[in-house]
This record gives sequence, structure tokens and C-alpha cells, in this order.
Amino acid sequence: MQYVWFIWSLLILALWAIVFFYKKDFRKEMLKMSLITMPFGITEPLFVPDYWFPPSLFNLAENTGFDIESFIFSFAIGGLGTVLYRLIYKSNLAEIPHEERHHKQHKFHIYILFVPVIVFIILAFATKLNHIYCGTIAMFLGGLATLYCRPDLKGKIWVGGLLFTLLYFIYFGSILPFYPDYVQLYWNLDNLTHILILGIPIEELIFAFTFGMYWSGLYEHVFWRKLLKSH
Repeated sequence: MQYVWFIWSLLILALWAIVFFYKKDFRKEMLKMSLITMPFGITEPLFVPDYWFPPSLFNLAENTGFDIESFIFSFAIGGLGTVLYRLIYKSNLAEIPHEERHHKQHKFHIYILFVPVIVFIILAFATKLNHIYCGTIAMFLGGLATLYCRPDLKGKIWVGGLLFTLLYFIYFGSILPFYPDYVQLYWNLDNLTHILILGIPIEELIFAFTFGMYWSGLYEHVFWRKLLKSH
């Protein structure tokens, strides 16, 4: 059990590497977003042990709350969550002209980007919710806020959430046949709903949907890009 979380993080990183290697047009996008997402691994002490408490390399999670695996995992899902939609639905990106950036709908551009952070902080300090719920609510509201500013990304945001959920379901389920007791042993189910879908905590799938929803449109939102259908 000691190396399951490490192996798991390497699996998602391997998938990232495959996409990065074969999709040259996605490389800049993936790398930027992965580097933006990777530092979120530092939030792991918010989830250990209240949400879960996995064995980790050098027993870091147990002793400090931090672990190396979280940075690997965050790096990988950051890039994959950004390009997953375009892997399925062929499209290109184009820069939004500067004159369009001054439209009324972009008036709150900067503020909307910080919606998830603000919501998470408020929920984390003002409620007793488990931080996994604070995070998923924050990302969901961040996705909705993005829709206000970027309604052109509506399809990418909703479908991106569903696609990432499907990918995450397969990814999470890949380890369970080999370690069927892993969830029961290392998720703090007494703090959660106890709802499992084929052995996967529903909180993990909700996380996947809200992450995929928000991250699917984040690159275009941050870097002023729009989708163009590929012919």
C-alpha cells in the first residue's frame, strides 16, 4: 500500500506525457496550465487527514500533511483537464482581438478569475464543511462565473466537465481491482457521504466534474483565446 498513491500519480502523469508527445499543437497550452496547477499540491494538508490519509513517499503525508504525489497529480490533471475537450472535438484556438476584450461582458474579467479562490476561503473559514466540498463548490461557481464572462465557452465548460469525470472514473477505477480495500482504508468516509459508485467515493466524481468544468475553459479565459472549429 505504501506506493499506491505514488504509482497512481505516475499513471496520470504517463497519460499526460502521451498526449503531450503525440499532440504537438497542445504542448504550449498543456505545459502552461500544468505549471499553473502544480502549486495547488501545496493545499494537501487541507485534506489530510480530514478527507483522506494515504500512505506516501517517505511518509510525508502522515508526518507533515504534504506529499510529493499531490504535486505530480496536480501537474498532470492541469494539462489534461485543459485539452481534453479538444482531444475529442477537433478545434483550434485563436487570439481574441484587443478591441473585443473591452466588451461589457469582459468588464469583470480579472475578478471572475478569482471567484473560486474567494468562495473557497469564505467556505473554509465560515463553515464546517469538509474542504473537499468547499473546493468543489468553489470550482462549480467559478465555472458558472466564467460562463458570464465567456458564454462562447459554454459547450466546452459543460462537456469538459463530463469528459473529465469519465476520464477520472476510469483512472480511479484502474487501481481498485488490485487494491479493493484502498478506499475503505484511506478515505475518511465518516466525514463524507459514504456514497460509493463502483467503489469510488461520490466526492471524487464531483471533484472531477467541477474541476473539468472549470479547468476546461480556464486557458481560454486567462489567455484571451477562443475556439474555432477545425475543418
